[in-house]
Amino acid sequence: MMTRFGRIETKYSARGIPSYRLEIWHDGLKKHRVIKGDCEFIIDSKARMQAEEWDQRWEVVSEREQQKADRAACKRMTEESKALASKQTRAAQAELDALSNILKATLEVNDAIEWESLKNKAPFPEKGPAPLKLPLEPQRADFPRDPQREDQKYNPKLGLLEWLIPSRKARLLAAAEAVFAADKIAWKEHCAVVEKAHQAALENHAKIVDKLKKSHTAEIAAWEIRRDEYRGERAAEHAQIDKKRMKYEAFEPEAIVEYCDLALSSSKYPEFFPQEFDLDYDPASKTLILDYHLPAPDALPRLKSVKYVASRDDFEESTITEAQASKLYDDVLYQVSLRTLHELFEADVIDALEAVNFNGIVTAVNRSTGKAVTSCVLSIRASKAEFTQINLDQVDPKACFKSMKGVGSSKLHGLAPVAPIMQLRKDDTRFISSYDVASTLDESVNLAAMGWEDFEHLIRELFEQEFSVNGGEVKVTQASRDGGVDAVAFDPDPIRGGKIVIQAKRYTNTVGVGAVRDLYGTVLNEGATKGILVTTSDYGPDSYAFAAGKPLVLLSGANLLHMLQKHGHKARINLREAKQMAPT
Repeated sequence: MMTRFGRIETKYSARGIPSYRLEIWHDGLKKHRVIKGDCEFIIDSKARMQAEEWDQRWEVVSEREQQKADRAACKRMTEESKALASKQTRAAQAELDALSNILKATLEVNDAIEWESLKNKAPFPEKGPAPLKLPLEPQRADFPRDPQREDQKYNPKLGLLEWLIPSRKARLLAAAEAVFAADKIAWKEHCAVVEKAHQAALENHAKIVDKLKKSHTAEIAAWEIRRDEYRGERAAEHAQIDKKRMKYEAFEPEAIVEYCDLALSSSKYPEFFPQEFDLDYDPASKTLILDYHLPAPDALPRLKSVKYVASRDDFEESTITEAQASKLYDDVLYQVSLRTLHELFEADVIDALEAVNFNGIVTAVNRSTGKAVTSCVLSIRASKAEFTQINLDQVDPKACFKSMKGVGSSKLHGLAPVAPIMQLRKDDTRFISSYDVASTLDESVNLAAMGWEDFEHLIRELFEQEFSVNGGEVKVTQASRDGGVDAVAFDPDPIRGGKIVIQAKRYTNTVGVGAVRDLYGTVLNEGATKGILVTTSDYGPDSYAFAAGKPLVLLSGANLLHMLQKHGHKARINLREAKQMAPT
């Protein structure tokens, strides 16, 4: 059973830019994948790689089914059954050993994408037409021997009577002459018939040869057209790959994501691994964010050995213990996270990645509800400079993961969800272009009297300077003045990081508890890890009381001036002056 391919679907954006979509299925494995992109050939390459992997998985599955069938066939053949049990034990042990060495297996592989290897350089698979074989020219039938006067037939034997009777001799000679003349005429007529038949055969042969030559010439021309079309398609595909390479080497974000996708798609895992992932790239911080789907605990093999019991004429399977299975599962997840980081960093030949954030996603059945639940069970952010200094061949995967401040429960097999260290939402349509304000500040500027839009952009700029140390990013949202999100920070720091919503209140009066409650509601609605409220004034006791014990930070006007000074900016806050200019 092989992978089935749908037809590549093409869509065009409002600007006429094409995008492509291809669905593939494997009925045996019950697998389905939708591959999207802006390059038809890259999509086809991914589909072929996925199909190859699925087909290899199916071979493994089929082999297992065959092994089961082999067991049944060998039940009454003791020696063969013992040999089969031994073979399956070795296979089971090899499978468990492979899981224990998932990380080391990739260290022997160069994970960088060889662009030339993506090009289909196979020659045109269709052989050219065979050389034309023409029928032999027809040969003329041999002419019969022409009559000769000296032939005995035409020279009658004269006896005594013919010599004695001249008239008798004359009659014999005349009769012979008549026969000779008739045979000569018949011979000429026969030769004419033979010659005419030969000429007709030659003419028919010439027609056949001409027809065969025309047909062969047309066949060659059609083959050359197909060959040239094939070469043209390959040349176009090669040009697309070269273009992709140029875009990648030009640090275009979409091309970097595509390249990382190819690198991960090329990684070989056992058939029970989903090998599905979602990628995003933040060019400002040169950070790749990866949601990587991992196998559920029940998906990992547990078979340890197979024994043939002759007394029962049956096979007995032995599995690893529950504790061993849990330990193996945790170890596999730690290995996969480190392996994925290694593959991405090793493949990063242009240093487009300064950091990678790996979020391990598991979909498993909740035993209490019987429903499938998807959650992030571990998350780690690694910088390339630090990670590439680690000797992965000698590390303990869990200890290494923890030393890099990776986040995950003590027992990953419990599938306790954790908050991803970093999740960028590039599709948030509320984000708008920002502009600088801080450079215009001096001691004469009263922040409390500043325009509210300039104030929001100043807060964005100030927090961007605060977070940029760890590669963070701050985006301003569309102006609404409705108490919603004014800015969103994405902080990759493994301790304080995550998504942080920021609200700026250019107030001249004390900020009431209602604004703090609104901020907390926004934090919950946005799925953020923290909320920060910044004002030019101060907060009442009820505001501080409400914020206590919640992921909220309240920054007063004094805190704001301190942050400005910290980053080399000067300004002032005069609430009375601001009230006189435009009372709030």
